[in-house]
Amino acid sequence: MQTKLYLTPDDHRRPLTLEEFEHADAQEGYHYELIDGRLQVSPLPDMPHEELRDWLKRMLDRYVAAHPEVINHVKTPARVFVPGRPAATAPEPDVAAYRDFPLDLPIARRRWRDFSPVLVIEVLSEDNAEKDWDRNQDLYLQIPSIREYWILDPIDDPDHPTLTVFRRRGQRWQQPIEIAAGGTYSTRLLPGFSLVDPNV
Repeated sequence: MQTKLYLTPDDHRRPLTLEEFEHADAQEGYHYELIDGRLQVSPLPDMPHEELRDWLKRMLDRYVAAHPEVINHVKTPARVFVPGRPAATAPEPDVAAYRDFPLDLPIARRRWRDFSPVLVIEVLSEDNAEKDWDRNQDLYLQIPSIREYWILDPIDDPDHPTLTVFRRRGQRWQQPIEIAAGGTYSTRLLPGFSLVDPNV
């Protein structure tokens, strides 16, 4: 019987197979991702990050209830698989919205690698903001189903975060859209939806 792996921050950058990663135990208090076959370890987000992530999910859940034909499920956090990489790559966005999540499939048969979102959202953390600006911007572009990538930035003022939106045009992102604190964002991806500053 193979010994089950126990991962800690000391394993950052350790080579792992997808099977090893999915079946390992891990030290609590950290976030673990598998990128190009190597473990990436980062600190867990702080409370403002978690509050904003939960707020985004509530907003999108209300939209799902009203427009299930547009998106039918929201996950926080999620795991998405990037196709065509030389080794397993599965970044974990803070929020993911799905158009055709298999809600009729028994829970025991649902696997992250079998479905992919149309929208992913990251809430920045001061400890690893560059991951979402640089690495994930590139990785999410490689997932054909993802039409938009949102970055919510609460670092300067958690009560009034800014928003940057990347919209897909073919194989590239269009010029990002910057929404200042207190602004509103609407998109054709989600007809009738508006994202408004949480404290406005």
